[in-house]
Amino acid sequence: HTKMSDKSASNLKANGRPPSSNAPGNPAATQSTPEESSNILQRLLAPLSPRWQNWVIRTIMSFVMISSFSLIIYLGPLAIVGLILLLQMLCFKEIIGIGHAIYRSHDLPWFRVLSWFFLFASNYFFFGESMIDQFRILLHRKQFLEPLLTYHRLISFSLYCGGIVGFVVSLVKKHYLKQFTLFGWTHVTLLFLITSSHLMIRNVFDGVIWVILPCAMIICNDMMAYVFGFFFGRTPLIKLSPKKTWEGFLGGGFSTIVFSLLLGHCLIQFDSMVCPIEYDELGNTLNTNCSRHPVFQPVQFRLPFAEFLMEDSSTLLGFEALLSSIPWYQFHWHTICMASFASIVAPFGGFFASGFKRAFKIKDFSNTIPGHGGVMDRFDCQIIMGIFVYVYFHTFIMVTSPHHLLRQVYSLRPSDQLKFYEALTEGLAKRGIVPAV
Repeated sequence: HTKMSDKSASNLKANGRPPSSNAPGNPAATQSTPEESSNILQRLLAPLSPRWQNWVIRTIMSFVMISSFSLIIYLGPLAIVGLILLLQMLCFKEIIGIGHAIYRSHDLPWFRVLSWFFLFASNYFFFGESMIDQFRILLHRKQFLEPLLTYHRLISFSLYCGGIVGFVVSLVKKHYLKQFTLFGWTHVTLLFLITSSHLMIRNVFDGVIWVILPCAMIICNDMMAYVFGFFFGRTPLIKLSPKKTWEGFLGGGFSTIVFSLLLGHCLIQFDSMVCPIEYDELGNTLNTNCSRHPVFQPVQFRLPFAEFLMEDSSTLLGFEALLSSIPWYQFHWHTICMASFASIVAPFGGFFASGFKRAFKIKDFSNTIPGHGGVMDRFDCQIIMGIFVYVYFHTFIMVTSPHHLLRQVYSLRPSDQLKFYEALTEGLAKRGIVPAV
């Protein structure tokens, strides 16, 4: 493997581009060819060294991706949900393509069709559950959707059973081991991608800021770690990623915390960022107007453990008085926690992906994005970050709200709603919470 890496490096130095993906035995041979725009950029940047060529191309594409992401944010929460699903499918395509090439299974029947069918069945169940839970009242108003809502879980289970039947029927005697290995490959991929993408969708419904800010943290950490590592990197960080350095890791972490505090402070000024998406039955619209959660309301700044400070600690107390003049929100503390996770733990999602690629002797998941590799190369850290934000929000921030239960009640028939009302008032009266009627 070391010899192969040295040979690839020499080819890169001689040609100014990565070695051909069509080389025999290369599992990335079935991946897409480089984009024409990348070839044009390489010709324009030919006078530069390969290292600087990659830096310029990577920087240009970073700004293109950030601009595209900003446009999606402008289009609204549902556009963000659509983007998450699109990225999920692109990542799935790259990983399944690698599995297909690794096991040289081009002659196996129905492998790709079954893989995409299982993705469809999984998305149908999880995305349907999220939509029903969030927009139950709206969906029940559409008569043609009523059977799909009533029998959603039965339909989902039937789809999955259909995939199992199709897989068993497609088994070929001489390829049993390969087929079951790829069956497991597909389901492990689904476990990572489906879980993270649909928890991120739940984060969108809880408030757009819980997706935008964590994504921006990962982007900032990746860019600043690359910049600090490029200009100041000297000390290797981890063997899985030889180009990663301690200087880049620490510089990216500090930059991420500062950047997240500034961006978070700007975002929480807008209700559309912090309010969950709700369906307004009277106006028949989706809105993001709400009574703000306490973490998004300004408070007086207090140093942690200030009560334990000694009376003669005038410097620290003076520092606290200075910061008290700056608008402060409890959300800033949560921002620091999330930014710390994005800087310390989330990069290990990237290291995990690096180990995966080294195990199968490939440079990138694909070459879809010039200078960056594949979609999965850019969103490996987002997977673990999206899951963390969901867990963090529901552990430390989410408060019990009657809206979820009301959505379920309002979706019942009027007669059932009256029965629920009578049972509730009777129970509250017996417990002395409300006067008996």
